Formats: sequence, C-alpha cells, structure tokens
Amino acid sequence: MKKSPSQSRRSFLHKSALTSAGLIFLPQMVNSASSMDLKPKIPIYGHLWVYASKFPPNWDAYPDLETVFADMSYAGLDGVELMESILRHEDAVSKLKDYKNKYNIAVSGSSYGVGMNLWDAGQHQKIADDLALVIPRLAEVGGKTFGVSVGKADQKKSEAELDAQAKTLKVLMSICEDHGIVANLHNHTYEIENDLHDLKGTLARIPDLKLGPDINWLIRGGVDPVTFIKTYGKQIVYVHLRDQYDHGEWTEYLGQGNTDFEGIANALRAQGFEGQAAIELAFPNDFSPTIPLKESWKLSRKFVKKTFGW
Repeated sequence: MKKSPSQSRRSFLHKSALTSAGLIFLPQMVNSASSMDLKPKIPIYGHLWVYASKFPPNWDAYPDLETVFADMSYAGLDGVELMESILRHEDAVSKLKDYKNKYNIAVSGSSYGVGMNLWDAGQHQKIADDLALVIPRLAEVGGKTFGVSVGKADQKKSEAELDAQAKTLKVLMSICEDHGIVANLHNHTYEIENDLHDLKGTLARIPDLKLGPDINWLIRGGVDPVTFIKTYGKQIVYVHLRDQYDHGEWTEYLGQGNTDFEGIANALRAQGFEGQAAIELAFPNDFSPTIPLKESWKLSRKFVKKTFGW
C-alpha cells in the first residue's frame, strides 16, 4: 500500500531525529573508547630468581621450571622472565613451549649476565658465542625482552674497560634486534654506585640504550628511584619490583616493607611509562617462608594492581 504524504513526512522526521541523535552520541562514544585506549596495558611478569637462588653457584632453576610456571600462572601473572641458564639446556625450547601451553602463561624474556663480564675484552668471543645460542632460543619461545647485567669489576671500571663493555653491548643489541627482542640495561648496585660511574660511562658510549632498572638495587646502591626515573624516564622500558623493610631485609611479598611504591608509581606515570614490569622476589639467607610461594606471587600481583593500576 502506498504511504500518504503525511506518513512519509513523519517517517522522514523520525529517521532524521535518530540520525541526529547518533551524530550527537557517536563522538562521545568514540571519545570514550579512545580514552579507554589511552591507558596502556602494562604487562606484569615474574622473574624466577627466588627459585634460582636455591641452586648456587650457577643459579640454574631448571629442576624447578614447571613449578615456576605453575606458581606464576596461579598468581595471575602475564609471563615468566627467565635467566639465561635455562636457555642453555638442549631441551629448553621444547620444555618451555610445553609449560607455556599447559599453564597458559607466556615467556616474557630473560635476564642475562650471570658469570659474564662484558667489560672484559678477553671474554668477548665467549659472550658472543653464548648470545648466539641463548637469544635465538628465547625468540623461539616468544620472549621479547633481554635484561642485561654487565658484570662487576674489583674497582671502578677504566675507560678501556668501559669501551670493551660498550663493544660487547653493541653486539648483544644487534643480535637481539635481529630476533625481535628489546635489550635493556638491568642494574645491580655496582652500575649505579660512585655517582652512577658505570651507567654514565655506558650511556656516554651508547646514548640510546634502553634501561630496565631494578628499583630495589637502586635503593641499595644509594640512588633515589624517583630521581632516577625523572632523569632517565624516557629510556626506561622495563622495571623490576622488589620490597624491603626499614632494616634492609627483603620482604616475603610486595607491600610489606617501606619502599615508596606510590611515589615510584607517580614518577613513572608522570614520565608516560608504557613499558613492562616484573616482580622479582628474593628471600634472605636461611629464610623460612610463612606462606606457599605461589601465594607470595599472588599477593604481590594484587599489590601492583592496587598501587600502580597495572
């Protein structure tokens, strides 16, 4: 049946009103969605040091590897950060793939540097050969980060030693780049003692090197984390989080100690941090845990969510 002119006009006005309303609300919906996307997703990983610490002197947690994946998956972490010793095992890739699938948790990357002195020119070839082994294996299991410790010397490093260190780091960075992995400089205390002598020497030679500071080692090395973040924030792509009490002893999980995590979170936020983070638990010698380790991971994960919003 043919519509009358009045019916056609009412239909037209109704559709026009709906269209106008859509034009009014659509930008608001787009803006709302955009604002949701503006907040970056910061993945939270777990570094396996607390397991490796039971296996001196090589600190190889391979015997406990499945427990590592099970515990961190239970705690709701996004991934496991390895140590390079894991990747030297011949069956590492197959085992890591199995555990990733079984526990539905990623391999985020690896730290590197145990027993390696990047500043020692005599170790250059040994380190290069090792990197050619572990980095491709890390890439094969989906790892994307590589946190490097350069090694401690008995004294402040000389200019020649810092030159050798930078040369080795450049080789490392090149291999990482070839495999889609982001290298970052992971500090202990020796890199930031003596007015950041080691770190400044490295950055003078490789100004664009990414940083992955360990917040607790900064504190133990006498460096204020907030000041460090304000100074180097634009180069920070990764942070390690650990807590300690007033007297310096490490806590069982994050949130028990006196670390100014709120100030650290604010400083990272002010710098527009969009990197990644890892919880790294460590226990004092002869410490007897009061709760299962998987619960320490879970409580730490909840604390990071509450304090950092990640």
